[in-house]
Amino acid sequence: QVQLVESGRGLVRAGDSLRLSCAASGGTFSSYSMAWFRQAPGKEREFVAAVNWAGRSTYYADSVKGRFTISRDNAKNTVYLQMNSLNPEDTADYYCAAKSCGGAKPSPAVYDYWGQGTQVAVSS
Repeated sequence: QVQLVESGRGLVRAGDSLRLSCAASGGTFSSYSMAWFRQAPGKEREFVAAVNWAGRSTYYADSVKGRFTISRDNAKNTVYLQMNSLNPEDTADYYCAAKSCGGAKPSPAVYDYWGQGTQVAVSS
């Protein structure tokens, strides 16, 4: 069983940056594809970014491309989401997810493990 714990929540202003971290335990982190999703109040959970097990392939939602960067450190069992040029539309609960088989995918349904989420609020 894999446990995922997100950190880095914050209230920031538009244009600011924030880095989220997700620490994994209980599994072979280096074998998992990892992703970040987010869910704003009253909206469905949406894909943000994903990275394959080696960290060589990354994928982004169009809404964050060029502003957000996903990365991982397999030695630290941690995946990161660097968020730059934040805007109020980025306000949401951000969730880390792990997928044990296959490559990184944008669909939340294929992820096996989820963190509890961390809040990001961006004021205008």
